[in-house]
Amino acid sequence: MTGRAVRTIGVSAPGRPAVLDDMEPEPGPGQAWISTEWSGISAGTEVALVRGTDPHHQAGWDRELRAFGPGGQLSGYPVLGLGYMEVGRVTESRTAALTEGARVAMAYGHRTGRCVDPAETVVIPVPDDLDPLLGVYLAQMGPICVNGLLHAAAAFAGPGAALDAGVRDRRVLVTGAGVIGLLTALLAVQHGAGEVVVAEPSPARRAVAEALGLATVDDADGQAWLAVKHRWRSGPGDCGADVVLQCRGHDSALATALKSLRPQGVVVDLGFYQGGATAVRLGEEFHHNGLALVCAQISRVPRGMTEDWPRAALAAVTLDLLRDRGDDVRRHLVTDVLPFDEGPRLLADLAGRRLPSPPLQAVLRFGEPS
Repeated sequence: MTGRAVRTIGVSAPGRPAVLDDMEPEPGPGQAWISTEWSGISAGTEVALVRGTDPHHQAGWDRELRAFGPGGQLSGYPVLGLGYMEVGRVTESRTAALTEGARVAMAYGHRTGRCVDPAETVVIPVPDDLDPLLGVYLAQMGPICVNGLLHAAAAFAGPGAALDAGVRDRRVLVTGAGVIGLLTALLAVQHGAGEVVVAEPSPARRAVAEALGLATVDDADGQAWLAVKHRWRSGPGDCGADVVLQCRGHDSALATALKSLRPQGVVVDLGFYQGGATAVRLGEEFHHNGLALVCAQISRVPRGMTEDWPRAALAAVTLDLLRDRGDDVRRHLVTDVLPFDEGPRLLADLAGRRLPSPPLQAVLRFGEPS
């Protein structure tokens, strides 16, 4: 393949993250070149690819049927790209849509540069009044969280609902104080939730949530649901959260979410259960309390809301949050900033569970950003 050489963090074989050589096309008419400055690590997603435990490597995926199982296509190695939280400068442009010198956020992986066609790719401007490192949240991570609120709105008020319809004046439980959980909780507060509580087993992560001004409850023993039920009482036989935004990739958290709901409440699930969900007992609260469980994934907004909520609109809501709480997010969520070349070592340590205190949010630095 001819083109422009780049370096990318990928996985050469299961358990072996590495800096790999790759190629990008030279920018043609209508295209531009982005030189990467920052790239955030999404530990859960990326570690799954490092280990090879994600379903695409474990079970065949049939793109037409959209189902896993025999006859589907298995992913293999090497994996040439990890990550989806990038910020870069437009250093060459052959399109009026991207001005040279502009800073943009995109989702293209931990690579030193990218050839971009803005007509085919979501490109989010990073405004000058925002800390450029926080731009890593604009293109995908923040929109993931906004989409959670959007699914809650659709569940309570239908496809024409305003973004705040699922949380405004409601009792909201967020399960998980990782980056997605914390950003989602902050969004719920910003959009008028009556009360927000974060359930999290880790004392360190609960401390981060509290530093952000969020109420917390310990779920180390799986009993956070009981505290939630006692905290929020609406009437006889009617206690618990109106809505739970489930943001941990553990089935125990989904079990907590379901047990924490009041009758006919809604769990909006942003988690990813690689090992299944054996802790979830659908014959218990889910059945007896008439609960709803909705999956919110960034690849799709609720049915009937696509035109009103393109990725750029989700990013705009994220930008509003970062303008309001950006200093707090930078201080409390971004725990590690390290050079690009150290990314494989960090991913290997995360995959091998060798870090006594894993980073909450690690961000890779490419050269010396301007």
